[in-house]
Amino acid sequence: MGYSVGSMAKRLAKGKALVDAADYPGIRFRKVNEKNMPMPQEDLKGGSWFVCTPNSVKTFSAVGFIFARRLHEKLKVPIGIIDCSWGGTPIEPYIPAKAFTGHPTLERLAKLSETRDYEAIKAMRGGTFVRSDAWLAGAIYNARIAPVVPYAIRGAIWYQAESNCGTGEDPRDYAHKMRALIQGWRGAWGRPDLPFYYVQLPQWRSYAWTYAREEQRRAMDVPNTGMAVTIDLDFNNDIHPPNKIDVGERLARWPLAKVYRYSTPYSGPTFRSVKRGGNVMSVMFNNVDGGLIVGQAGVGQVIEIKGGKLFGFELADEGGGWHAANAIIRGNTVAVSSVEVSEPRAVRYACHPQAPEDKQWNLYNGAKLPASPFCSDWSLMPYEPKQNPMPK
Repeated sequence: MGYSVGSMAKRLAKGKALVDAADYPGIRFRKVNEKNMPMPQEDLKGGSWFVCTPNSVKTFSAVGFIFARRLHEKLKVPIGIIDCSWGGTPIEPYIPAKAFTGHPTLERLAKLSETRDYEAIKAMRGGTFVRSDAWLAGAIYNARIAPVVPYAIRGAIWYQAESNCGTGEDPRDYAHKMRALIQGWRGAWGRPDLPFYYVQLPQWRSYAWTYAREEQRRAMDVPNTGMAVTIDLDFNNDIHPPNKIDVGERLARWPLAKVYRYSTPYSGPTFRSVKRGGNVMSVMFNNVDGGLIVGQAGVGQVIEIKGGKLFGFELADEGGGWHAANAIIRGNTVAVSSVEVSEPRAVRYACHPQAPEDKQWNLYNGAKLPASPFCSDWSLMPYEPKQNPMPK
């Protein structure tokens, strides 16, 4: 979320024109830069609101600006964005300390945050706290979120997870942390239905990211949430892809549809069920809006490729090994088969950490929104997170 408009403009062909046209008196931006605190704070020490101009917009969050611009243009009302993000941080410090309950993962993290024995923490899975005491449970929440709780906000947007995929992290716990984050913020504002919309991680060369994306998908079981899918927005396997235009636009679809009740498509195809017939796995989807299509993502647009080939589908054989598969759209279903798999056990899409060479994950619905990655049987995707080295 902290990636700026200025950084995006330097790397995208459309960037300069976007900045030059950013004259929006009705869009205001406030960046919160306070450091971590051990207890919730009541006031911000500094900073101010900025009107959106071609000069000031360069410091704005790129996703936040695109999101605000779409809402402002559609709703014709002023939009204010309070940016509380801190680049390169995990999710734990954004969660209120009292929200670390109800699950062993959360309770363990709460206990870890109470210790300063960093050498002992290094030996434990989930040792995110060894990086800095800024990452302790609730530390960023105390400094950056708690002081803005009095604001009568309309909702929250969230774009984070890569820092929960590194050494010492277990992304398979991420859904529990997201649920705690959402419920913690809702509790702080006294609004159990506060809209909370977030971005699913894009493509990257790691199975940790595959699991994090699945955990993000599972967190949608929390009511009044929504997820913008970005798996198709490949940019030469850049861990910080500069195309935030599509990210912000897709994120804005959720409140437009769910909060403001516009008839705006907001989700790409999502896995519903699978049925085996011989050597073919037929995958059914929800949110097909106008049918399934093959597409190609560009900056700010998706082009339908009529007669195009789907990429990214794989089948598991009897032994659990995965094989590249052919996938054909048949109405609202995708039929998946492979000459290497006579009796498939499971099917997955966009789960391999590396997209096919020079290809992109390319299944969309008629609204040209991308399908979310899925696996029909996660037990066939064993994963062991990288551990922190033992202290010497």
